[in-house]
Amino acid sequence: MKATQQTTIRDRVTITGVGVHSNAPVRVILHPADANSGISFLRTGLPGGRERLIEAVWSNVSKTELCTVLGDATQASVSTVEHLLAAMLGVGLDNALVEIDGPEAPIMDGSASDFVAAIDRVGLVALPRSRRYLKILKPVRVENGRAWSEFRPADKGFRLDMEIDFPEGAIGRQRRAFDLDPATFRSDVARARTFGFVSDVERLWKMGFALGSSLDNSVALDGERILNPEGLRFSDEFVRHKALDAIGDLALAGAPIIGAYRSYMPGHRLNFLALEALFADRSAFALVEAAPKRPLVARAGRERVAPAYAARMD
Repeated sequence: MKATQQTTIRDRVTITGVGVHSNAPVRVILHPADANSGISFLRTGLPGGRERLIEAVWSNVSKTELCTVLGDATQASVSTVEHLLAAMLGVGLDNALVEIDGPEAPIMDGSASDFVAAIDRVGLVALPRSRRYLKILKPVRVENGRAWSEFRPADKGFRLDMEIDFPEGAIGRQRRAFDLDPATFRSDVARARTFGFVSDVERLWKMGFALGSSLDNSVALDGERILNPEGLRFSDEFVRHKALDAIGDLALAGAPIIGAYRSYMPGHRLNFLALEALFADRSAFALVEAAPKRPLVARAGRERVAPAYAARMD
């Protein structure tokens, strides 16, 4: 499937789990969607049988503390959307309707791998429209304390460069840079899990966070010790997960990015501030289209379908 073509999923697929913060059970159904519709969340299960459609764009972000929240909680919202959005952007899924019957996306194993596997069960199908890209035209930088992020122009593709620096020796200073494509996302990013510190647990519980957190869905650190019996999936799993979060947050740009994103000590708040600053400067970006070189339907009634998640694993 060519990168110039918009995609959706071939059929609907269901994902169930619990929220890492709410510990509430939730069911997600990914539905195919038309070209140019993008990604939207259909929040169901509201009082009185109500539903609300929330477009997955940066301007609908309402909170960024420990996770990314779309929508307004006084009406309807969906939180912890970053891993699911990262999976969709990472495998090249442009258009989908995400039906969700609870206030928080499921945490699964703390990474994006289960979401990618679910998409792969039905595969991607090309749509008869060219893909739209957000092209960075000039540098845009934001700072938040000692943390900072910046967008920079690039001739092609989307390059991420993430760096973290924690005093805990189990994490320390880690940096990873890569060009984002489905193969790289699948092998290097998708399986990196969220992480947290045991010393923060009681404070988070009092704030209503991490009620569903466990060793099954998080890497837990106690001082210099990693408590998960199986250890880490990558020696630098922590910075890889920060890259995963950034991919999910930057999916809220509404289109794949052509450019580079560099961040030191990234987080959901910083990723949102970077998008906000980018869209505040109309001269800093342009929306461009890539025209497909061939018809998207090879024969009448036969669509080109590609798996989103191949067998290759680390």
